Parts: sequence; C-alpha cells; structure tokens
Amino acid sequence: MIRVLICMDWFHPAFKAGGPVQSIANLVNKYGRDEVSFSIICSNADLDATLNRGVAFDEWVTYNDYTQVWYSSNKSVTGLKKILDTVDADLMFVIGIYSWYFNLLPLIIGKAPVKIISVRGMLHAGALSQKSLKKKIYLAIWKLAGIHRRYAFHATDLIELGFIRQTFGEQARVFVAGNIPRVFAMQQAADKKAGVLRLVSIALISPMKNIALVLEALQQCRQQIIYSIYGPVKDPMYWQECQAIIQQLPANITVVYQGDIMPAKIADVLAGQEVFILPSKSENFGHAIVEALSAGKPVITSHCTPFNELGENLAGKNVSVENISEMTDAIGFFAAMPADKFAVWNAGASEYADKRMDLEVLRMQYDAIFFGGKAEGLKHST
Repeated sequence: MIRVLICMDWFHPAFKAGGPVQSIANLVNKYGRDEVSFSIICSNADLDATLNRGVAFDEWVTYNDYTQVWYSSNKSVTGLKKILDTVDADLMFVIGIYSWYFNLLPLIIGKAPVKIISVRGMLHAGALSQKSLKKKIYLAIWKLAGIHRRYAFHATDLIELGFIRQTFGEQARVFVAGNIPRVFAMQQAADKKAGVLRLVSIALISPMKNIALVLEALQQCRQQIIYSIYGPVKDPMYWQECQAIIQQLPANITVVYQGDIMPAKIADVLAGQEVFILPSKSENFGHAIVEALSAGKPVITSHCTPFNELGENLAGKNVSVENISEMTDAIGFFAAMPADKFAVWNAGASEYADKRMDLEVLRMQYDAIFFGGKAEGLKHST
C-alpha cells in the first residue's frame, strides 16, 4: 500500500468545480485502486474565507474508500506538525507553491521520505503576471533555500514542464501526468435557432478568467444572446467592473449572474446552453472547458489553455485574450448558425474531448509518480 499525503490550501467538502480542487477531486475519485490511499490536509475555510459546512473540523473525515480529509482550523506551526505526524506517508504531494502554511511549511517539517510539488499552472507567464512582484520574491526565496534541488515537481503536460525548468533550471526533476477529467454524456442542441445564442461561463470571477472581455465583445454583437455566468466572485473589484459593462449592454444582450454552482448541477446547467466561453489569460488545464466539450458544447477560449486546436476539430474557437473584435466575431459565428450547421460543431466538441482524454494512460502516469517516486527515490525520466 502506498500512502499519499496531499497538502493544499483549500478543498471544499463538496468539491466545487475549478482549479486544483477539481483536479484533486477527480484524482481521488477516478484513480481508485486498492494499492494507494490518500490523506488530504487543507484549511477548514473555502476560497472566499467562509467556513465549510457539513463536515467536522480538526479530525479525519472519510470521503471515499481511498481518501480521508483533515479540515484544519489551527494555523500554527505546531498544529500542522501534529497533523502531519498522524499520517505515516510514503509520499507527500504538495498542491501549489504560494501558500506558506499548506505548501512551503509541509515541505520543511513533514517527515514523508518523498516530496513532490505540483505547480498547477502557477508558473505560467499569465499566472506570474498577477501580483508579479510578490511571486518573484517568493520564488527567489525558494531558490535560495534550495527547495528545487531537494524535491521533485509534477507538471500536467510538457508545456508546464518547460515552465518549471525555465524557473528552476534544467536540472529540476519533473514527473509529467495530466489532469484526470470529469466528462459528461453528449447533449444535443437540436433547437438551436439562427440569430440566437445561449452562452455560458462557469469559472471563478477574477481577472485571470477574463469575463470582462466577453462582456466588452457582447457590446458589438447584433444577435439575440443570453449569457449566463456561474461561479463565486473571487475579486469583488473586478466584478464591479464587469457589472458596469453589463449596465451598458444593448437590449439584444441579456446577462444573468447565477452565483456559485455545485459540481452535481453542472451537467444540467450545460444542457440548457449552446456554447461555453472562457477566454482565460492562463489555464493549466481547464476542467470546466473539458466538461463543456464532453457535453458537446463548442468552446470559445484563448490560446492560453491546452486546447488550441479547437477550430480544426470543429470544437470551438481560440481567440486573443486582448482582441475584442476576435471575440465578437467568434460569438457572432455561433449565434448565426441554424440547428443543422450547429449540430456539426455540437458533435465535433464531444469527439474532440474523447480524443484528448485517455483515463488508462493517465492512471499509468500517476502510477509512475506514486509507485515510481517511492520505489526509485525520484529516479525517473521525463
């Protein structure tokens, strides 16, 4: 039995969609094998600092046959050490790099013989541009402390492997294993009407997700468009900017903010939509994008995601993160389509998702991390 200890700063008990939380939720739900157990240590609060409900704090809570979670209310060094010492872990899997308490401190005081840092898109140029000075200082401290020489890294693809070595040097030890996705059944959109479009975003409301670009592009659209936005507000000031743009939209555009959404309801929400839109400035993977594609929703996104062949696969459109007219044209392209032409893109999105995902290969990649990390002492090839 391989005992994997996962340290991350937040992890909602109902596994809300998005980012590292969804990545780890999918891992512990779908990797599923008797030879590996997971213990997750995280904060007892959600991303917006509200306390999680429905779970006990400061004790091990069972999630599934392979996983237990500790929602910590104690943010002291001694408190964390006591929790870490309750797990006789073979391998520590640290999710993220910028949390002092749930990323750096476990690396320093944790006793697991093997420690692997999963950077989760945090070294992408778009991500580094946000609060860049603070991140540069933090990464400089990591280098001075020699953390990158003592521990291995996890990249979700070869592009991220390049970002890791660009930041920490060519000698950085890196495992490559893609994110395990959640996929939905194909949803037909047989009632699509020419000149009308049901558009949806599911994301954290923050500058990184670039919702304001969509709203600015909608100002120039002439078709009848209903745009639904789901997700928690991470940056209130940014959302105020978005609301100001919404107030200026023409009468043919309807924007509805639906608030946060639980993962169990996402498939139902997508069933009532036609095109998914998320022009992220940086996206390590994009679980919401994969879920939408699998459901047969063509996706409009940026070139800053792993999904840059949308057009040639009749699965959607890639646009610039700064070009409003490109975004307007992409939205108008799908809005103008009648049902028969849209059906081709409907099927193309689903087929593209199938082509990009291979769960057995992903399991083999994580086997290489968990079993290889323990057995070979981080000796591996990339």
